[in-house]
Amino acid sequence: MQKFNLRQRENIWWGEFAHLSTAGFINGCSCRLHGDSKIVPGSLNLALHVGDDREMVLRNRDKFARALGVDAARFTTCAQVHGSRVQLVDASLVGSGATDYAKTIAATDALITRLPGVPLLLFYADCVPILLADPVRKVIGVAHAGWRGTVAGIAAATVAKMQEWCGCVPGDILAGIGPSIGGCCYEVDDVVRSRALAYQEFFQPRGGGKYLLNLQGINRQQLSAAGLKADNIVDAGVCTADNKELFFSYRQEQGHTGRMGTCLCIPSGSRL
Repeated sequence: MQKFNLRQRENIWWGEFAHLSTAGFINGCSCRLHGDSKIVPGSLNLALHVGDDREMVLRNRDKFARALGVDAARFTTCAQVHGSRVQLVDASLVGSGATDYAKTIAATDALITRLPGVPLLLFYADCVPILLADPVRKVIGVAHAGWRGTVAGIAAATVAKMQEWCGCVPGDILAGIGPSIGGCCYEVDDVVRSRALAYQEFFQPRGGGKYLLNLQGINRQQLSAAGLKADNIVDAGVCTADNKELFFSYRQEQGHTGRMGTCLCIPSGSRL
């Protein structure tokens, strides 16, 4: 079995981490195929903040929810700002941003919950999605890691909060690094490199003050340093920029694009 598999139901496609599914967690990194969108016709844009038609986005969310087997009304989202703030989702926050962007959780880049039946949903179009799941303590977390969030240590911060708030042990946590722009395509400049002095081995010089940056490698290193076992960290190994027929790519589409959703959920009535 592959570690990251493409699946489809009712013609809605998503990528799924086998180790998270085997452990009992619903997880999915959506593809761009077979939706409705004003900004990218025919695409499954799941984000309400990119200027698309609201009703089309909500229909896309419903389709994605049905495919995964979760309740779209309980999607819980946040307004991602490329930072390192982590929010614990309790009963009062369930459904934040599910149908109204104004009601999303503000200025946050990672969510954690221990509540069954609460699909955490974050949005991407090249940035790195991090999925975290503890099958022992029945806790999940998702994080959004662009280069700023990666340098700020959002992945490790999410693990730390899972420990602090929920008693998780890092060695028990399973991690997935979802489809995102790869070190083959992600060109950055000296400004970015100067902000990431601790991670110089992940920059490949291209000349002229340009570099290719391996964000997945940095996040894997941070997760390992936070105490996760190497075998529990799975990288999808999919570059969004190289696969823009399946995934949105902010870089390849010069910013005029939709957003994939990455969802992680403890099943309702879970006996994990």
